[in-house]
Amino acid sequence: MKQDLKKRLRARETLFGCWTSIGHPSITEIFARTGADFIGIDLEHSTISQEQAQRIIAASQAGGVPCLPRVSSHNAEQVRRLLDSGADGILVPNVATEEEVGRIADWCLYPPEGKRGYGVARAQGYGFDFKQYASGWNRRGVLMIQIESIEGVEAAEELLAHPAVDGAMVGPYDISGSLGIPGQLDHPRVQKACDRVVQACRKQGKACGTQVVEPTPARVKTALRRGYTFVMLASDVFILWKWSETMGKIIRAARH
Repeated sequence: MKQDLKKRLRARETLFGCWTSIGHPSITEIFARTGADFIGIDLEHSTISQEQAQRIIAASQAGGVPCLPRVSSHNAEQVRRLLDSGADGILVPNVATEEEVGRIADWCLYPPEGKRGYGVARAQGYGFDFKQYASGWNRRGVLMIQIESIEGVEAAEELLAHPAVDGAMVGPYDISGSLGIPGQLDHPRVQKACDRVVQACRKQGKACGTQVVEPTPARVKTALRRGYTFVMLASDVFILWKWSETMGKIIRAARH
């Protein structure tokens, strides 16, 4: 399982992920039954703690699904702690320069390729699997970046050329904001910027992902047709929001 995800991303296979933003492993256990290829933990826009993240990682892997937390920022300590908690890799938001990619790779990889410190925690089987984990991590660990600004779009080929990077996820909302047209996702400038990242990923032989907020077969097919190789399908918060919205309509209708 852990070895396959990186290979599948590099092979640009069609993959699907689920987001969890609520810090309870039961949600992850449910998502693991969907057939998704990996589960993302959103630490950027949630209150999930390090301890909760480790439990979610364990729940995901117990269900046979790799887990890729999205860190809250470019934070070396958080990256290292999540990896030592057993994450199969990380997703880093808002990467825009080659210097940033280099620093992030250093945090993720063991020497001599990087500067990650050697420790003993869940990832290393609390010591039982130390040698196996440490010797194979640089070949197995996943590093995904998010390109969410016009600066990142313009540097996409250089960012994706780094040997440690397995792919990129496009952030159209933030791209629209950086272009001065926030929320206008269908604007030609936003679409052109997203397509530029898709093309850069294809050129560099890396995976390219997007999120479909309200998934339907037609919307997923459209994303794949545009050249994305993996799709993040909604999130637990979004599912509950939409369910609650529908329930509210039912309640209001029943009271009148």
